[in-house]
Amino acid sequence: MKILDGKYVSQKVRDLIKKEIIEIKEVKGTVPGLAVIQAGDNLASKIYVNSKIKQCAEVGIESKNFIMPADVTEEELLRKIEELNSDETVDGILVQLPLPDHIDTPKVIEAIDINKDVDGFKPENLGKVVLGDETALISCTPAGILRLFEEYEIALEGKDIVVIGRSNIVGKPMTALLINEGATVTVCNSKTKNLAEKTKNADVVIVAIGKANFLKGDMIKTGAIIIDVGINRDENNKICGDVDFESVKEKVSYITPVPGGVGPMTIAMLLNNTLKAFKIGKKI
Repeated sequence: MKILDGKYVSQKVRDLIKKEIIEIKEVKGTVPGLAVIQAGDNLASKIYVNSKIKQCAEVGIESKNFIMPADVTEEELLRKIEELNSDETVDGILVQLPLPDHIDTPKVIEAIDINKDVDGFKPENLGKVVLGDETALISCTPAGILRLFEEYEIALEGKDIVVIGRSNIVGKPMTALLINEGATVTVCNSKTKNLAEKTKNADVVIVAIGKANFLKGDMIKTGAIIIDVGINRDENNKICGDVDFESVKEKVSYITPVPGGVGPMTIAMLLNNTLKAFKIGKKI
């Protein structure tokens, strides 16, 4: 069993971003800017946002954090996004999810300028991913997983891959990226009949279903590659993934740990998207 070390690879990505930003600043005298909007005081959101801001500073991205009250109106939020869309010092806009229940989340995401959609959540960016358009700002988690495969020289062409989860954030863009890499992809969900039959035949299983320890060792074949996107709490309140690590570890060839696998890669790809958006916007 080999661990796909997201902490190591994400640091490698950040070092490359930092180096490129230093070089651009020397020539152009400017650096990428990221605006983060947070509505309410969700503790998990605060932790994520603080981590993103810290890593922005590490690589030389200027971040602006806008914290709005939980009772912020949809109109106020949309006005702020419109203001940031027009701000030339802002290259990327990130709206931290989840938003309060009274806010129409798809409407808010849709309001972000496509060239500043560093989360890669807009339908147009998902469409670009499907078409293999290199200008796409790819949803950060799938982009991070693809970067892990590259780092560990795992060729995807011709592999049978099962993706469990069909969200717009992970499952759908992940499937499109894998198809573009030449893989044969089966998309499943919690309602899929005979799911284990499908996962047992897969060379790679990517699990993004949000159920603690869902994928068991008897559901995979020996030598499978397992990517665990889940972040859950088990019955002992311990952080765990969607994969039952203990029961699969003896059978897998590669696996991402939780924590320390996909999570760090997601933030690294947000930074990468911000740099990409900056270069597209400034025509660098």
